[in-house]
Amino acid sequence: MTNTALTLPGIIYKGLENYSDGLFSATKRNGKWHLTDVVEFRKKVKNFAMGLYDLGVRPGDKVAIHSENSTEWLICDLAILSLGAANVPIYTTQPGEQIKYILENSDSVVHIVSNDEMFADTKPLIKSVKNVKAVISIQGSKHRKLKSFSDILDAGETYNSKSPDKFDELRQNVKPDDLATLIYTSGTTGLPKGVMLTHNNVASNVEASLEKLPFDASEFKGQSVMSYLPLSHVFERMVEYMYMSMGCRIYYIEVVEEIRDDMQYIQPFFFATVPRLLEKIYTGVKVKGQELSGIKKNLYYWAIYKTENYNPEHPPKGLAAVKQKIADKTVYSKIRALFGGNLRGMVSGGAALSPEIFKFMNAIGFICVQGYGLTETSPVITVQSPGAMRIGSSGKPLRDVEVKIADDGEILSRGPHIMKGYYKNQEQTKEVITDDGWFKTGDIGKIDEDGFLYITDRKKSMFKLSTGKYVAPQNVENHISGSGFIEQAVVIGYQRKFCSSLIVPAYDNVLKRLKRDGYEPSKPFAKDEKIRELIQAEVDKANKNVSPWETVKKFVLLEEPLTIDSGELTPTMKVKRNIVLEKFKEEIEEMYADE
Repeated sequence: MTNTALTLPGIIYKGLENYSDGLFSATKRNGKWHLTDVVEFRKKVKNFAMGLYDLGVRPGDKVAIHSENSTEWLICDLAILSLGAANVPIYTTQPGEQIKYILENSDSVVHIVSNDEMFADTKPLIKSVKNVKAVISIQGSKHRKLKSFSDILDAGETYNSKSPDKFDELRQNVKPDDLATLIYTSGTTGLPKGVMLTHNNVASNVEASLEKLPFDASEFKGQSVMSYLPLSHVFERMVEYMYMSMGCRIYYIEVVEEIRDDMQYIQPFFFATVPRLLEKIYTGVKVKGQELSGIKKNLYYWAIYKTENYNPEHPPKGLAAVKQKIADKTVYSKIRALFGGNLRGMVSGGAALSPEIFKFMNAIGFICVQGYGLTETSPVITVQSPGAMRIGSSGKPLRDVEVKIADDGEILSRGPHIMKGYYKNQEQTKEVITDDGWFKTGDIGKIDEDGFLYITDRKKSMFKLSTGKYVAPQNVENHISGSGFIEQAVVIGYQRKFCSSLIVPAYDNVLKRLKRDGYEPSKPFAKDEKIRELIQAEVDKANKNVSPWETVKKFVLLEEPLTIDSGELTPTMKVKRNIVLEKFKEEIEEMYADE
């Protein structure tokens, strides 16, 4: 049954009742874990909310947060939402000029930063942002004009002692259609757009996503969950609201490079991820086998290659089930132990999860599901669930979510999850939302006879070769970067006779392989002939999985990876194709010199 009267404080505070006294969350900072119990969390939310109110924040105002994941991030978020104000999250990787634009465009009245290091890029620009009346530092600041997190808590405590009912009054006045958050999508071109999401947009998505969990919500209660994706991204943020509604203990890790050690400490039950982490884990597992020898090595790779034929919708039976048990006892159980020993599953979003990785994670004993959505859809449109985990698909729509395919192949969606629009941008809002409420996702896809959605590519990414054939580059890129020896791939070919690619090798793995073969490459690695031969073999393998006209005929190796800092990737790790094509124009033209 549809619930049309949901607010985020409503579902979160109801969820907080699932916590018995004890740990609510933990934040790793400078290598040390900082623990917060549920009573302290609730108290700080109330005090911080009224500290903001005392500062002049009122219902309908915008408050920006520029910080790494932490318990304090959640405290700020719930405090803002409870006031009826809107949270404007900013990526930690966002440059100063973009932060200035977001603060001005959003009309934010308060700007929250984690520390002086995070504030450094914004400091020279903040004086010109007239709408920001105060800057708050979570960890304290040497700048005199910045207010500290503890100062706001103290001011709120004083306010609450004088007006103890004001917080509950404000919280109860929050309406489902009120703006909850203004999230600026980076986009691969142009200035970021402010996506307006209401309380009911996100809250309805939380409620419907809870129904699709791979385990019963009661199994999550009291379990430890790990968070590493940025809370500034709507996917992780919505997942946090799910965690809180189920009574999970949330652990915020500090750096992804320490994730293996952190998993041993946290022993997580579940986590949300993007494909890149799972790809790195898969690559690491394959490379690990090189250290073995003899029968152990043979057994190890027998088990690893067995995963290529695993289908979670049709688990092995008979003799195949016996072999699966042998593989599990000898190899898979040891791999699972690397995840802390308590992990049951994960959900992947943000980009397409390759069938190879999907089969591997499920074969070794986890329930690994993938979903699909956008910031504008709060975010989930479809997600897999046990019994509905078709390989290559992003699953079926959530409750109350409609999906259809337009005549040109674009995926359209309609329902309570669709954004209110782009802030101060009615023209672009009209471009993506039809008069009858269908949102144009910009993705190309298909729906099979059983209702499973498949994503083919971004509409704007697709290109036509000079031969007239259309190419979906993301599909080709996924096959290429599925190799343990390739870190990144960008496929090119618009108005050309054939496809080519810019490739960043996974140099650590490449060097290990060549060293094992008794060869030491010299720098620059991108020009080394042996490295090129190794990558050529991987490209040849990938070419077998795509249409003849999609095969990559030529490639250029890059010495350094594409990064956010260099402007080649968005904060959500999507390739800014126009920038990459311009930056490597000479290398690309060289590949097509014979044309």
